[in-house]
Order: sequence, then structure tokens, then C-alpha cells
Amino acid sequence: MAFSYQTKLPKIHTSSDDLSSTRRLKKVNLSWVRPLTAGLGSRYQQIATQIVTAVDDGVLRPGDRLPPQRELAQALGVDLTTVTRAYTEVRQKGLLEAHGAGGTYVAYSDSGAKGTIDLGMNIPPLLNSAEFAHMLAQGSGTTPATASPMDLMSYHVGAGANRHRAAGAKWLQPMIGNTDIERVVVCSGAQTAIAALLLAKSQSGDAIACDELTYPGFLAATRLLQRSAVGVKSDEHGMDPIDLERVCEQHRPAALYLNPTIQNPTALTLSVERRAELLRVAEKYALPVIEDDPYWLLTERPPSTMFSLSANTSSVPVYYVSTLSKCIAPGLRTAYLVVPSGEPLSPILDALRSLALMPTPWMAEMASTWIESGVAVQWLARIKSEMQHRQTIAASILPGNIQADPHGLHLWLQLPRHIDPYRLTQTALQQGLGVTDSEAFATGSFSPAALRVSLGGAIDRTRLTHGLTRLAELLQGDMGRRVSNVV
Repeated sequence: MAFSYQTKLPKIHTSSDDLSSTRRLKKVNLSWVRPLTAGLGSRYQQIATQIVTAVDDGVLRPGDRLPPQRELAQALGVDLTTVTRAYTEVRQKGLLEAHGAGGTYVAYSDSGAKGTIDLGMNIPPLLNSAEFAHMLAQGSGTTPATASPMDLMSYHVGAGANRHRAAGAKWLQPMIGNTDIERVVVCSGAQTAIAALLLAKSQSGDAIACDELTYPGFLAATRLLQRSAVGVKSDEHGMDPIDLERVCEQHRPAALYLNPTIQNPTALTLSVERRAELLRVAEKYALPVIEDDPYWLLTERPPSTMFSLSANTSSVPVYYVSTLSKCIAPGLRTAYLVVPSGEPLSPILDALRSLALMPTPWMAEMASTWIESGVAVQWLARIKSEMQHRQTIAASILPGNIQADPHGLHLWLQLPRHIDPYRLTQTALQQGLGVTDSEAFATGSFSPAALRVSLGGAIDRTRLTHGLTRLAELLQGDMGRRVSNVV
């Protein structure tokens, strides 16, 4: 599936490039440009009218780049200020967007579509939908009825209100079975839970074992807390237990961080067998495990969690973290941390208090209301269905080797070796696309030629299709040739 127009890219020149203006302009859409005619108005107005007409007729599409002003002026035989004035007039109409040295582009015509198509942030879809707005309004209306203003607006330091912990235990039941609510800690998001676990289970300067490519929020936490993220190599099945042993021998890590289901960014899900192998290594080296599992509920046939496996077969403590940000909405700022039996809560609660004092009561109350009423489960089913459609769209458009879960929020797109991922992301941004290259997930020098493409952030399937098509054109068209000339 592809649009009929061609993506227009800025020409990358080497220092020896002596191409003429005409040849430099061939990389942008010039089909709309007509000679200026005396008696049809001022020259800048004629240029502005040509641009507006081209946009109205669909000759220039949202995201298309206009010719550089100086080069268009040379081609039309006018001075630079004439073209600048024309571009400014059209931009003031809301039809163009200026990106500084990146050039001038056709803007999106409606407020929901303006700017960048977000293929870079992992968020669930449909947050702008009427369905979610209705759900949000209902939740806001029932919250004051189920909790007093004091409950919602006062300080509540600790593991969370019993009702909120009970709702968390209910939400977690499919993942880890029946859980004593005294082991459930309500947190203001998974990021806070992860940081608190790093504080409680390690010291400044300690190594933390993790995948070579891993969640950027975890990497940010290790940097801020002065821990060292040590990458463990992976094979086609995920983290390699043999290499984990090597890391344990060489670095003596204080903990193991894993995102085992629809891993961020590679979208791999560890099999039960691989999970058990990693737990055996962790047990051998007395290595506590942080199981960050935001996507478990999205996959159709998820394996047993490492938390459950450990409870049945291993003595290694596994701390389980599950957030509502990826399967309901990030704005809820509600996650659940389960502390394994026999492990103290107080160091974790102290760490949480130092980071965020407490979860936001209003958000925890709304999350609990949705969980208790069944609304949360219904919305999760809606998200899974939508993501299945979006993953199907992506598979039909994007070229190359794709790794994805049928209901996941993202996919992992491996790039040809001659494409520089950083340069690709920068060019994509100039074209109104936000994507994330592998460098953002790297623990060290290992950074393969790949992109994480997130599918939930586009406001609807039409916008997603448009964004993915433009990305495919970058990969299949002039982008590949240009990047291969400069790397």
C-alpha cells in the first residue's frame, strides 16, 4: 500500500558537490511551480497562490517539503525576499510549517493531525476517542462518591489504601494468581517502582544486569542513581543464560532487570523454558530479579510470569511490576509492585517515599473504580482489538524484517546495513514522523541498525497508515541511497 506522491527529501551534499540549483531542486516536488506572468498580481502573491492551489488540489501533500527559498528564487528569476514573503504569507494561513534549517513543509490541515505523527512513544491507542472520553467522565463522576475529599486530597504515605491494593491484586490475578494484598504496593507509575527497587536492592556504583537493548526509563534511572547497566547478550529467544553467567562472574551485579513479555524494544517474549533458565542462573548467583511486565495482558497466550515460576520452583526473589500506563492510559500514573513473600517491604517503602511520597489518590481511586466495575478489562479488550488492526496495517506497509506481537504497542524494524538509524530518524522528523532508533535502548556500544516503531500514538488508523507509508517510502526510496553515500 502506498500513496501516489513521492516523499520529498532534502539533498545531502558532500563538500565536493557542485550541482546546479536545478539539479538540487529535483529532490523536492516542483510540479506545482509555474512561470510568473505579468499582469496577474505581484510576484510574491503569484507564488503564494500557486502554493495554496497545489495544497488544495492535493499536488502538495501534508509533510511535503517545499524548495529552499533561495533556490526557488533562482529558478523563478526573482529575488530572495519575494519568495520569503510568499512563504510567510502561506505560513500565516496555517498551510506551511517552518523547521529552520530543516526547510519548509506543508502542514496538516486539522488540529489533531498537525505536527509530527507519533511513531516514537509507546502509549495505548484511542486516548482521543469519544469512548475513552466517556469512560473518563464516568470515572471522574463516580470517584467522589466512593471516596471522601479527605481520602482524595490528603497525604497517604505507605503502600497505598487497602481498597487500592485490593484492586491491584484483582488486576494482577491473571499474571501472578491470587496475591496477599499486604504484598501489593501502589506506585505512581512503573518508573517510580523501578527506581525505588534500584535504591532498595543496590548501592551507588553497583552493576545491574539487563538486556543489551532495554527500556530507556530503566537506563535513565541507573544513570541518575549512579548504578551501572551491564548488557547481557541475546539470541533469537531472548536473553542468553550463558552470557548472563559471564556477566555475573565478571561484574557481580546486584540485581537483574528484565522486561520478558513483548520486550521493549525488540518485541520478543521469553518462553517459559528461557525464563526458567534465567531464574536458575539468578538463583546460582543470589541475584534478585526485577520483572518489569507492562505488556503481559496484551499478548494472546502469555507465558507464566517469572514471579510465578520463582514462587513454584526457585528461591530467588522476583519483584513484579505492572503498570496501567500501557494497557489503559499513562495519565493514570498507577502501577502495582508485588514484593515476594519473605522479603521486607520497609526498604522499598522508604525509597518510594523519597522519590514520590505517595501515589496520587485520585488516580489510584479512579483506577480502582474501573478495575472493580470491569470497565478496565473491557477497555483492555478494546485496546487489544485496535492494536491487532494496527499491527496488521504495519505488516502490510513496512518493508524488511519486522518483529512484533500481534497485539503489541510497538514493533522492531531491522534496517539494511547501509542505512544510518540516527540520520534516518532525523530525516523522518523533518518529514513529520517521530520514530526511535536503537541507540535510545543501548546499554553500551552495541546498537544495531533498527527502529522501534510505536503504533498506538497515531490518533487513528488513517493517520497511522499515512505515517507508516511515509516511513516505508523513506526506507525504500531515496533515503537508502542517500544514507549509503554518507556512512
